[in-house]
Amino acid sequence: MDEDYKNVIGAHIAKIEHFISRYENLLAENRRMRELVERKESEIADYRSRLDNSNNKIKELEQKIDRLQIAGAFEASAVDVKEARQNIGRLVREIDKCIALLNN
Repeated sequence: MDEDYKNVIGAHIAKIEHFISRYENLLAENRRMRELVERKESEIADYRSRLDNSNNKIKELEQKIDRLQIAGAFEASAVDVKEARQNIGRLVREIDKCIALLNN
């Protein structure tokens, strides 16, 4: 009977050692997974930061486009004003010629 007890105790010890080994493996895997999660969270934070920077840059560029379009509209108006002044100047000269002809 002593031998039976030794066999039973040996089997239990083997199972306990197996469970301890499995537990240690799971702890190591858990540690690796936690490190992976931390790295991925850091990557996500970096990505979000870059995305925010990109969105800010897009907004800045859109505002710059709006300002350039407005400035372009004023430039076109300045050209139109210049042409209008030239046309008025021509009309005034023609009127002066007509007045000169009437005076003769």
